[in-house]
Amino acid sequence: MTKTILKATDICKIYDLGETKIHALKNVSLELFENDFLAIVGKSGSGKSTLMHILGLLDTPTSGELILKDKNVTKYTPNQLAHIRNEEIGFVFQFFNLLQRTSTLDNVILPLKYSHVPKNQWEDKAKKMLEIVDLGDRLQNKSNELSGGQKQRVAIARALVNDPAIIFADEPTGNLDSKTGDEIVALFKKLHSQGKTIIIVTHDDDLAKIAERKIVLRDGIIV
Repeated sequence: MTKTILKATDICKIYDLGETKIHALKNVSLELFENDFLAIVGKSGSGKSTLMHILGLLDTPTSGELILKDKNVTKYTPNQLAHIRNEEIGFVFQFFNLLQRTSTLDNVILPLKYSHVPKNQWEDKAKKMLEIVDLGDRLQNKSNELSGGQKQRVAIARALVNDPAIIFADEPTGNLDSKTGDEIVALFKKLHSQGKTIIIVTHDDDLAKIAERKIVLRDGIIV
């Protein structure tokens, strides 16, 4: 039987803007399984980024329940969430979020500094991840010396380095040309075939097609 990694039940998110309340998410429920490949699709303003931030423990819901690997993390403190996030979740963002003028190797090592991995293993682990994304020959290149596709590969290697339970990718091809975007899509397919659990958040239906499952958000509701 496929194991549940993440379960969200009746997730609501309300932003209080004084006299105005924005209901970004309304009773969203979903389940993510081991080696799942899920696309969360919706137009701008649909709530998909808000949902990713909550599922990825970057934000907390106004109400509802979130279970990650059999732990109810709904009421965890920011420090507790940060600790679990660093161990269990890897993020890939549209704009890469790399340290500028810093080597690819050091960018990938960064999450390990907040982990339980011994320091003498950091470099070998980072090199291995860069080999996986075909950047083993770019270890000392600074991030500002890389192409967009190479930067995204570094970001994926960084997301992988702590062996997370889930990889979240927010519009991972949105800042790339079509050819480079296709290469990143192929890389996600390869990672999934190797057993990784992946959530892609996108407004691009073509990108969503590579996932095994898809949910569509509209006005904060799964439709």
